[in-house]
Amino acid sequence: MRTTPPTLEPYEKGFGFPTSLAFDDRGRLYVAESGLPFGGATPGGGIWRLRDGRRELIAEGLRAPVNGVTVYDGALYVSEGGNPGRILRLPLDGGTPEPVLDQLPGGGNYQTNMTAFGPDGRLYFSQGAATNTGVIGLDALDIGWLKRLPHPLDIPGRDIELRAVAVETDDPREGGDRAVTGPFAPFGSVHPAGTRIPAALPCTAAVMSCAPDGSDLRLVAWGLRNAYGLLFLPDGRLLVTDQGANDRGSRPVGGAPELLYEVRAGAWYGWPDFIGGVPVTDPRYRPEGSPPPEFVLANHHELPPPEAPLLAFAPHSAAVKMTLAPDGSIVVALFGDEIPLTAPSGPRSGRALAVVDPDDWSHTVLPTPALKRPIDVAFGPDGQLYVLDFGHFEPGARGRLAATAGSGGVWRARW
Repeated sequence: MRTTPPTLEPYEKGFGFPTSLAFDDRGRLYVAESGLPFGGATPGGGIWRLRDGRRELIAEGLRAPVNGVTVYDGALYVSEGGNPGRILRLPLDGGTPEPVLDQLPGGGNYQTNMTAFGPDGRLYFSQGAATNTGVIGLDALDIGWLKRLPHPLDIPGRDIELRAVAVETDDPREGGDRAVTGPFAPFGSVHPAGTRIPAALPCTAAVMSCAPDGSDLRLVAWGLRNAYGLLFLPDGRLLVTDQGANDRGSRPVGGAPELLYEVRAGAWYGWPDFIGGVPVTDPRYRPEGSPPPEFVLANHHELPPPEAPLLAFAPHSAAVKMTLAPDGSIVVALFGDEIPLTAPSGPRSGRALAVVDPDDWSHTVLPTPALKRPIDVAFGPDGQLYVLDFGHFEPGARGRLAATAGSGGVWRARW
């Protein structure tokens, strides 16, 4: 397993906050731009194809943020995280793009994420949570890609029963003064204790699967806050990176790590009441300057025991996408912290690559000072590692953001 940082060299620059890269069976490289209008970037996602030193735009005007692009059976499967979310099938060599799934949950904190095809031939994808930890809060106004209140609710993938939890905040709506909000409720509303909300599909905070044409949608597992990266191992196991809860909003959680899980069908991964199998009420998760969070679900006894992770990355390091290296290790991109958006204070973390040993689930973090925000990784047909850099993106206090359009790019290193 590699333990020294790779020497990265620029391969292609000038992308607008890209999120995803993939190779087809002819060695052509595809790069998806998110379409987020930070730093004056043009809104609307796009897909670029790089071949023979040329760069060709093959799709544009996609629902932002585009969070994934996967090559499968002669087509690109593009994850659009707009409102609503959508997964689009784009033939590699021309033809009409076709929606595979549409009307997926959108408009919340997190969106429809990348796809991966399993050994069973089914399309697997993750759907992020609409909220940080189940309660809509004023943090929605500070999130660069959201800035909207009210916004859609979380949709449970299992039947849930709610406790009497109510949080009071300022009410920024016209004529508002103070608002009281509860879990799985619109901003300014509270469900009575004992309220039961039935499971639905599609849901949020979950991994789901369907046939390649979008039929036969099924829940795989619920309770993953934001499983941004998916990877099938050669033995058929599905791994996901799950981004930890933040110290923000109406139900803040402090010190939550980023987690790597094996996804088991029918399992519960704990969101919104457990992190890595540990209850959010544990002292280790007490937020800075706020009382400890309390449970919002009253029916833990009806759910499977929350799953334990394979490993934990540093809090706020933002584990994103990953790939399997030729030596069998797993390379994970760490996007990096977004303090003070995700927590009032704390050390810098992430902005690096992690190498995971699947024999014992240990990992080593490799610094990548040349990169601003690594977000995706893939090994090319030349055996080299390609790393996608999201670009310059640094949140500031009170919703301010420093970002540079066109600062994203692809880098390459010998492995």
